[in-house]
Amino acid sequence: MSNLNGSTADLRSVFLGVYSSLKSELLNDPAFEWTEGSRQWVERMLDYNVPGGKLNRGLSVIDSYNLLKDRKGLTEEEVFLASALGWCIEWLQAYFLVLDDIMDNSHTRRGQPCWFRVPKVGMIAVNDGILLRNHIPRILKKHFREKPYYVDLLDLFNEVEFQTASGQMIDLITTIEGEKDLTKYSLPLHRRIVQYKTAYYSFYLPVACALLMAGENLDKHVPVKDVLIDMGIYFQVQDDYLDCFGEPEKIGKIGTDIEDFKCSWLVVKALELCNEEQKKILHEHYGKDDPAHVAKVKAVYNELNLQGVFAEYESQSYERLTNAIEAHPSKAVQAVLKSFLGKIYKRQK
Repeated sequence: MSNLNGSTADLRSVFLGVYSSLKSELLNDPAFEWTEGSRQWVERMLDYNVPGGKLNRGLSVIDSYNLLKDRKGLTEEEVFLASALGWCIEWLQAYFLVLDDIMDNSHTRRGQPCWFRVPKVGMIAVNDGILLRNHIPRILKKHFREKPYYVDLLDLFNEVEFQTASGQMIDLITTIEGEKDLTKYSLPLHRRIVQYKTAYYSFYLPVACALLMAGENLDKHVPVKDVLIDMGIYFQVQDDYLDCFGEPEKIGKIGTDIEDFKCSWLVVKALELCNEEQKKILHEHYGKDDPAHVAKVKAVYNELNLQGVFAEYESQSYERLTNAIEAHPSKAVQAVLKSFLGKIYKRQK
């Protein structure tokens, strides 16, 4: 038995060990005739893009499975399989981010240049994104093919990928250059973008993987899905808030939502609360890449006390989510959902 009540650092190192083992299988995949050059390329691409983040999504699969099993420890095989599913989510995230950065013409990601900006990579990154996406079914086939929930896993990943790509599409077509129009922005639009683009793969997917491993039928857990999607929306509102009011040294990046004309919760809320004069300022200055314009927008945010409005939203969300979690009949499922909520409530980064 492997006890997971050790430190987070221990779990992280076990998790990273599984990455090395999955990577080695992929670099020797018998479906392709490898050359030294191709193997080196894929290994460098994987190391650059897959394990560099906070790994929250992947680690959540192990945490959730451990809580669902409600035992003091998992077998080594269970830890390996839960880790493998966690890495499939990290691979999915890497695939989205590599392509996302090209679409947004971004410069940095996780404190280093975006993959497509690395010398000699350029647009080869598009194919690398496709490879990352194709590694997921390879991992699932190798380790889960004999499991009774194999088809459900494939179905789950396909479904969530479709939802995420569709959310990205709404986000992209809403910010088309030359068609910047703040009147399109509303809370329902913000909610739809976030629900599809972030909440499904970041919140629902890790728990759904753990539920399938625990032998559960996902169709019977729609209330769990609803709570997790709601949590994902709350998480993104926090993100929008930190983009503007967070400290760059804490959040690890400088926020650019105002310059990028993003459908941020802050601008949507501001449009809802402002007077005609303030609305005029927002329409005139939002989405312009110049510190003077950004300052004008932030001044309106401060006049409307959006920090106070957010604090109110945060406490209401916490109360609503806690009530929904406590209404769930299963104590183990409650523990999983409470663990998620505990990690994000009042976060600073």
